[in-house]
Amino acid sequence: MRLFDMHCDTLYRAYTENSGLSDDSFHISFNKTKGIAPYIQCLAVWIPDEYRGEDAWELFCGCAEKLSAELKDKAVTWCRSADDIRRVTEEKGKGIILTVEGGAVLGGRAERIPVLYDMGVRMMTLTWNGRNELGDGIGESEDRGLTPFGKECVRIMEDCGIIIDLSHAGEKLFYDVAGIARKPFVTSHSNIRTLTPHRRNLTEDEFRCLMKMGGITGLNFCAEFLNNNKTNAKMYDIIKHAQTFIELGGKSFIAMGADFDGADIPADMKGVETMPELYDMFVSELGAETTDAVFFGNAYRFFTENLR
Repeated sequence: MRLFDMHCDTLYRAYTENSGLSDDSFHISFNKTKGIAPYIQCLAVWIPDEYRGEDAWELFCGCAEKLSAELKDKAVTWCRSADDIRRVTEEKGKGIILTVEGGAVLGGRAERIPVLYDMGVRMMTLTWNGRNELGDGIGESEDRGLTPFGKECVRIMEDCGIIIDLSHAGEKLFYDVAGIARKPFVTSHSNIRTLTPHRRNLTEDEFRCLMKMGGITGLNFCAEFLNNNKTNAKMYDIIKHAQTFIELGGKSFIAMGADFDGADIPADMKGVETMPELYDMFVSELGAETTDAVFFGNAYRFFTENLR
């Protein structure tokens, strides 16, 4: 099977827990992906809301250095361009895309955006749940949307080639970005609120807006986002969210955004090694063509069209 996953927190865990990307206790380990080819994984550097200013920047730099060291002895390509993604796919290899989860990494300094690009970052959420210099996350009771600095950052990110990610964004910020964006944006790990009314899931109108902009969303495996009773969450709930998106016309606009190593996943999942089983379940319900699109093809198309 082919897999292109838009979000995980494995790199953050590897750095903060002084471990590595081959730690089999994590949801994702390159040791556990032998049956998956090609495999492209977005690795996020999570910036928790308690990190601001230079602390946030130093956290990112530490994770980026960790990634460089980790990849030296692994047959894994750091994908910085559309051509890199195409090559990994043609060779049925393994690749990673470096992303950032939280615009607080900038410390209020827009000039750091091209620096992030030069360091290999190709996608960034503008917020995590809280408020930062760019605007308000979904966890803020007073959603004031995008700040003037945030608007400046949107423009620079688009000019540089860093994809805007609106997972965790407050609703006003979401629509503020939609109103000024010149390029497609994503929600890398967000489900549909119609099925599970959690604040982190997308409304139907947000998803329609995302589709209109040519964006894409990644199905999140967080149990709390999949089922109203998180203890009852199962792999089949992922299929139900996919089906709901498809009913809204989203067959070509959904992908995988598992949130491995960043969330409590359904009890019947172990981690990336369970993906072939989930794939087979998708095929049984949605057919092979749609399943391959959701597991790989849609994200592949989006990133090869929107990365330089």
